[in-house]
Amino acid sequence: MNRVFLLGLVAVTGCVAHPRAAVDIPEVRARNGVAEMTLTAASDANGRDVWLFDGRAIQPTIRLAPGDVLKIHYQNDLPSVPREPCGAGPCMNMTNLHFHGLTVSPKTPQDDVLDLMAMPGQSLDYRVQIPLDHPPGLNWYHTHPHGESHRQVLDGLSAALVIDGIERYVPQIRNLRERVMVIRGVDIEHDAGAPALRSRVDAQSAGCSANEHEVERVFTVNGVVRPQLTMAPGEQQFWRLVNASADAYVDLELEGGTFDIVARDGMPLALHAPQRPIRRADHVLLPPAGRLEAIVSIRAESSHPVLRTRCVDAGPDGDATAAMVLADVVPGRAEPPPSQNTAVDVRRAAYQVIDLEKVKASEPDFVMVFSEDKNGFYINNRKYASDAEPMVRATVGQYQHWRVENATREIHPIHIHQVHFLAFRENDRPLSDEEWLDTINVPVGGSVDLIMDFTDPVIRGMSVFHCHLLNHEDKGMMAKILFQ
Repeated sequence: MNRVFLLGLVAVTGCVAHPRAAVDIPEVRARNGVAEMTLTAASDANGRDVWLFDGRAIQPTIRLAPGDVLKIHYQNDLPSVPREPCGAGPCMNMTNLHFHGLTVSPKTPQDDVLDLMAMPGQSLDYRVQIPLDHPPGLNWYHTHPHGESHRQVLDGLSAALVIDGIERYVPQIRNLRERVMVIRGVDIEHDAGAPALRSRVDAQSAGCSANEHEVERVFTVNGVVRPQLTMAPGEQQFWRLVNASADAYVDLELEGGTFDIVARDGMPLALHAPQRPIRRADHVLLPPAGRLEAIVSIRAESSHPVLRTRCVDAGPDGDATAAMVLADVVPGRAEPPPSQNTAVDVRRAAYQVIDLEKVKASEPDFVMVFSEDKNGFYINNRKYASDAEPMVRATVGQYQHWRVENATREIHPIHIHQVHFLAFRENDRPLSDEEWLDTINVPVGGSVDLIMDFTDPVIRGMSVFHCHLLNHEDKGMMAKILFQ
């Protein structure tokens, strides 16, 4: 069995940091093709939103295979009167789930974030059918109530979701120890233990941005501040990391080691480019919601390897991410190789023959412009409204050229539900490494050009695209798309 490890010595609980023994994060798996779970949104003694699973405040990992059915009974036990502020009123403590990265239907009872909504005391029943040809990789699930998403995700209402079968594309990982790591930003602005936490992670706010301020958040890995990750000398491991922060970038660097990337945003590199299944990188910028899957190894001469985020400049009006250590890599014994379920992916042959050069050379089918002012955040000068008509109508079976322009003084990550896109140009210059993603950064005053894959016949109905800085999404930077 693949195991998800929660390793470390210090955890954030309330306003102090203290030692804690390592525990395993529970996994939900399918039996006879069906995975079932009950998840409850509740409020803890400090007034923070939490998920309860099997009576514990914890975020379970879901692990599925193509063809499985996921059934979730989701109960809203949040108080009727919120104890925390939200991004856009009225605050009602409504909640729901979004299965980020899954190429499943946006209709009820699947990945519907528009009509599936539970008020306090209500519940939702999800039945998500994983297609037989679903790409294998790391995804995640989190709450998505417009106006209240930022607070709930900041409190930690999110978890990893793995679709098995990636070893079909990267056989090298079959005998490697796997780590699933959920990176979250924890607010310490009003925490009495903030100075000690900043010191523990070696937070460095100076150096990359003119917009510097006291570090108000630190990152946790699976809920732990600066855990220890064991690796035997000469060992390789398979790391799967998701940036589950509500609004913070991470520029991941394995000091003393390297990333051999095998997938981004739940999409194996080899699925579209079998001639180049692995790409080496010294560091990888992950926007909020971005995922990285990589084979990692430590150089023999490294005396104290660490996983860190480099400082990220978010622009003159953005909140810079301070450089800090996320985890220490320490010597330890090698674990026995995990057992893995190899899934058949019938789309591989089709992807090899697709020629997208004509789409790249065409004029954009849709231009999206991010803007903001003191009253909120906008897409094409419109704030999101629940009763609005779709901003875009996409015919299923097509590829479309989209351009996303950023007319603001801070960076924004654009995310679209249900589909992936090929990022091929930034600021009118070809990208040296084109990538299939579902979330990408749009630079300050710049643009990105994308090829949207609307060819999946499963994806029909109303869905959304938005900035994945969730405080921006809550305040208007979201729009509808109708797949028809």
